Amino acid sequence: MKFLYTLLVSIFLLTACQNSSKNNTQVNNNDDYLNFTKEGSLSIVDSLGQTKAIFDIELARDEYERETGLMYRKSMKDNQAMLFIFEDEKPRYFWMKNTYIPLDIIYINAGKQIVSIAKNTKPLDQTSLASKLPAMYVLEVKAGLSDTYNLKKGDKVTW
Repeated sequence: MKFLYTLLVSIFLLTACQNSSKNNTQVNNNDDYLNFTKEGSLSIVDSLGQTKAIFDIELARDEYERETGLMYRKSMKDNQAMLFIFEDEKPRYFWMKNTYIPLDIIYINAGKQIVSIAKNTKPLDQTSLASKLPAMYVLEVKAGLSDTYNLKKGDKVTW
């Protein structure tokens, strides 16, 4: 009987700890993650090497950063962008859940070339936005900037 009681208490404590850690990975009350943090610069050049655009970038490198992305942010400057870095190149699917800023989502392959662009995405929309070809990186910029800078498939990206 004592063994059963100890087992039940252990299961309860383990479950409580797991739930607590899950809550910590969700949106926390600290709004620091909502502020843009410049972690580098990114340039986009055409086939002749002419610079089309330069952005200050914030990086999304781990699973949590990639899942959160630009969610819950209310504004973004034209020169700011978020670069998602993945470990492998494969078809990518993004959505606008909990994202209030309309975006252009730029899919980039392992060779750092643009492979497709999802333009003028709709805030808060949960429709899946797929890359047309496999991508290893994804760049999110304010909606309309891919047209403003005439960004196209085949343009090179460096950071």
